[in-house]
Amino acid sequence: MEYLQLVSILMEAVIFVVALMGGVYRKKIYGYLLALTFAIFVFYDLAKLGIFTAADSVLQIAFFIASLSALIGVWEVFIDVPKNSTVKKKGDIKKKSARKKKK
Repeated sequence: MEYLQLVSILMEAVIFVVALMGGVYRKKIYGYLLALTFAIFVFYDLAKLGIFTAADSVLQIAFFIASLSALIGVWEVFIDVPKNSTVKKKGDIKKKSARKKKK
């Protein structure tokens, strides 16, 4: 099972990099917040595996910060979609026209 845990940590590290790229290249705060979340997950999991030592209180605070960061990040994703947009199909967001169609 340790192999599965290491693969999971590797995936968390990849998610960290992709989220960080979203923050840097797209200049979106939620990219940074989700990167922070997954960086903390990697730290937490490595500590739980015994790769390095960390006090339980440090891990509890880190996990709380990760959860808060994820919550704020997901909220930022939610409010980033314009209110006057509609999703026609997956990945297709178009702005509604302010003008009425002529008949």
